Amino acid sequence: MAQTRLTARPAGRRRWARGASAVAAGALLATLGVQVAAPGAGAAALRSSSSTGFAPPYTGTPRYVSAAPSEATSAAQVNQPLGAAAAAALAARLGLTPAHSFTPRQYAEFIAGKGVGGDPTQAALVDESVRILTNTIGRPLIADVRGVPTATVLASYGLFVTTHGLLESPANAAAPTRQVNTVIAPGGYLGSWCRANGATASLRMLYRSAYPLEAAYGFVAQQISGAAQLAPNTKGGVLTTVGMSMAPALWLVNFMLIYTLNPALAADMPARWTPVPGTVARALLASPTGQVRYSRYASYFP
Repeated sequence: MAQTRLTARPAGRRRWARGASAVAAGALLATLGVQVAAPGAGAAALRSSSSTGFAPPYTGTPRYVSAAPSEATSAAQVNQPLGAAAAAALAARLGLTPAHSFTPRQYAEFIAGKGVGGDPTQAALVDESVRILTNTIGRPLIADVRGVPTATVLASYGLFVTTHGLLESPANAAAPTRQVNTVIAPGGYLGSWCRANGATASLRMLYRSAYPLEAAYGFVAQQISGAAQLAPNTKGGVLTTVGMSMAPALWLVNFMLIYTLNPALAADMPARWTPVPGTVARALLASPTGQVRYSRYASYFP
């Protein structure tokens, strides 16, 4: 991995990277005619444009929509991790290579808030986010459910349970996975840490990959999805929903970010998505905060 600072030429790319997502997001808003809507309103009105059942902007770029997880076809597939081989193949397709991901030492320092300019508070948001997005079999989250520490695994639903027992989408405004957006934004803490700690090759790789455009689609998707942050899916005439983190654009964005930090952890992301049970989805959509008590709905999850 290159250990030098960016030269004048890459600095131009860096300036492009800072603005790429914002410009692309603005273009998408204009092209799609999408406006911020009430929970579930504008999102549900979008027409599915692919065999996945998802519609723009949830699909992300047409080129990569087929790279995102497909729907689980059996209970055994739910919450299963992607696996190392599939993660490596997907990374190559998206323009990522393990040679330019963080080294094990860089990741350990970054996630601990160490290194030059390290910030434990910002690093903790990243650590929590990775744990939530890799909440697959073998990687449970522990929540306080009616006073009892309870292991939960819900990644394929695009949901998670907070330590205080609230069920929500990872894109919920209160979730670490949403709050971390300021950390990973172009020009934010992630970029500053990379440039100060010899990880500029990782930063270059990320912004030369499919990441900037997928991030723009993800940004627009979050703007139209209300407090619940659920993505609609219409396939075979059946409308279902899934938490935002399993919509193609958002899943791909999260994969590329995690792979850049630690390829082994990207392999722990969910390989398939499955619909949120209807009763649970309706409760989340009706909640002004997009959150409900997991204890009331735990029985809906096998």
